[in-house]
Amino acid sequence: MSIKIILTSVMVDDQEKALKFYTDILGFIKKNEFPVGAYKWLTVVSREDEHGVELTLEPNAFPPAKIFQQALFEAGIPATSFAVGDVQREYERMEKLGVVFKTKPTKMGPMTIAVLDDTCGNLIQIAQK
Repeated sequence: MSIKIILTSVMVDDQEKALKFYTDILGFIKKNEFPVGAYKWLTVVSREDEHGVELTLEPNAFPPAKIFQQALFEAGIPATSFAVGDVQREYERMEKLGVVFKTKPTKMGPMTIAVLDDTCGNLIQIAQK
């Protein structure tokens, strides 16, 4: 048996706003949501693979994590990357929905990428092979 990714996370400054963005704009679906103290265990998954890797929308309540998140954002470094079938099409669709892109679709070797602001403190890269 090999090691397999089943859960990863992205820090967000507002879980409700993040859930709305990640479902309504990016197209993920909510998998889990239940209270854990002041926050929630909140995960989303791809519509194409509901039993695949879960993305935790992790509350950014730890002060050093906030500093790290802000430093990544200010440096223009995406917190994570998601695969899409057509970057140009997704760029045009999301731009019509008001999403702010820091990088328009750009060819980088065998990949085409674009970088967007998730409104929750992160830059997110979308990529097409």
